[in-house]
Amino acid sequence: MEIEIRRLTPELAEDYVRFFDLTPHDDNVDEHKCYCVCWCGDDAEGKDFSTREKRREYALEYVKQGKLQGYLAYQGERIVGWCNANTKAECLRCASWRRFMGNVPVEEPGDARVKSVFCFVIAPDLRRQGLARLLLERVCHDAAEEGFAYVEAYPWKELDFGGYYEMYQQSGFSVFLETEHGYVVRRPLG
Repeated sequence: MEIEIRRLTPELAEDYVRFFDLTPHDDNVDEHKCYCVCWCGDDAEGKDFSTREKRREYALEYVKQGKLQGYLAYQGERIVGWCNANTKAECLRCASWRRFMGNVPVEEPGDARVKSVFCFVIAPDLRRQGLARLLLERVCHDAAEEGFAYVEAYPWKELDFGGYYEMYQQSGFSVFLETEHGYVVRRPLG
């Protein structure tokens, strides 16, 4: 499988939303397409994410402004995967952090910068074939080059959008904290 991993840039905004337009989510309900707008470096206060169309518009805006960050996986010209990875400190006021991450410590170790991995979306025909791991390795590689001390992720016990715990374990992450719903796992860089 020939895969190219590209960092999400403003020039790829249309590719990004088209991937979400075309890729079914776990429940295959179109109205639930998230466009990953609730995991970004923007304050969620006062935002209306109630419809797929509104989330799509926010996604375009956030990608163009650099608030929604991560990586796209391409197989030829087809996008087959997405990994949301952003600076933890920039995402503490996003909608999903406020909703789901109340048990996760917000302080970073010392002066260390932490890159957070929030979710993955993989094309249905390529799931469970190592694509998420390729995306994760690229996140870790780039984060190390950018001076981050850790990559942190939040796999859930019963949901898979955050990646499977086993993938993180096999990629050198260890459990930093166990919460009621999942884990906080970290991989030191450098």
